[in-house]
Amino acid sequence: MKEKVVLAYSGGLDTSVIVPWLKENYNDVEVIAVSVDVGQKDDFMEVEKRALAIGASKFYVVDKKDELVNDFIFPMLKSGAKYENEYLLGTSIARPVIAKALVEIALKEGANYIAHGATGKGNDQVRFELGVKALAPNIKIIAPWRVWDIKSRKQEIEYLKSHNIDLPFKEGVTYSRDENLFHISHEGQELESPANAPKYDNVLQWVLPLEKASDTAECISIEFVKGVPTKLNGEALDGVTLINKLNDIKGIYTYVYNEVDLKERWRVENIIASIVYETPGGTILYFAHEELERLCLDRDTLQAKMKLSHDMAKLIYNGQWFTKYRKSLSAFVEETQKYVTGIVNLKLYKGNIILNGMESDYSLYSQDFSTFDEDTVYNQKDAEGFINLFGLPIKIESLLRK
Repeated sequence: MKEKVVLAYSGGLDTSVIVPWLKENYNDVEVIAVSVDVGQKDDFMEVEKRALAIGASKFYVVDKKDELVNDFIFPMLKSGAKYENEYLLGTSIARPVIAKALVEIALKEGANYIAHGATGKGNDQVRFELGVKALAPNIKIIAPWRVWDIKSRKQEIEYLKSHNIDLPFKEGVTYSRDENLFHISHEGQELESPANAPKYDNVLQWVLPLEKASDTAECISIEFVKGVPTKLNGEALDGVTLINKLNDIKGIYTYVYNEVDLKERWRVENIIASIVYETPGGTILYFAHEELERLCLDRDTLQAKMKLSHDMAKLIYNGQWFTKYRKSLSAFVEETQKYVTGIVNLKLYKGNIILNGMESDYSLYSQDFSTFDEDTVYNQKDAEGFINLFGLPIKIESLLRK
């Protein structure tokens, strides 16, 4: 009986080359191609035709959009995770759900291996493989880019032709992109050098340069229940639809984006890469959620959560989603979100997100307590004793070290 390999298959040049290469180098192994639908704009019928035409024995397309949003993106949003305070982790957060899908198919098919097309010089190889190790530790990994002699796009095309496979791939260099429903990223071309200004008219796919933004602001409202966005402008929506609407509404939404021209530090080699990200819906959701937390959380909880959000971001970025520490952090986050319920109103204008009022039944704001007029809660004379005690260490040090 032939051994089986489950291949993470996109339909692009890299993963198309891997199909015949696996069969040639692993004793005519049976290759099962798997495309995971995380919201990328692919024609999966065409992807299937291509996979079978180049030698895959089976093709699966696994719809993981709802799972990506509800089990990965929304927990990340609630945690406030931003890698190095900027990157909203659009690529990183999709990798564990893709790894999970590959493992599910591998176990169903009784496969011996899982193969991927991530290069040996980057983060995705780590993310995919840590996911597989966590979910199916006995399945072996094949990473062709770490072992084969192919070094360029031209060589990939020549390899296919040498195996009588003629696909409509061109040798010309273009941007390298990664897309899911939460974001799209861009690398290559002029972005290779941080000295170059991105050619946004060529790069951007979802949003427009600020110079082309509307001169009219647009107001929206987002309702959250326990930290999860549930309504947009009063309309109840599932998570996938809500994010898509935030990404797609024309006018102002499309000009709000995050991390443009971010200098990202790769984990594996600590190499800095210049990448353009578009995350319009995610940027709006993060902003609204953070503002609602400031209204509903006490100071100590909010500040502790902000500190731990950096650890959560590193875990997601490094591919450690399935670890005990990440699960423990998520448990803490869930406790903090019990009262993060309310409506946040926003004004969107030329790339800016402006808070336009918010309300919550769990708000910790009280005009009766916060007023500068007379109140029945706060005795201003009490401040003197507090200041004396709070400032005592400062006073003692000053007296002793004159």
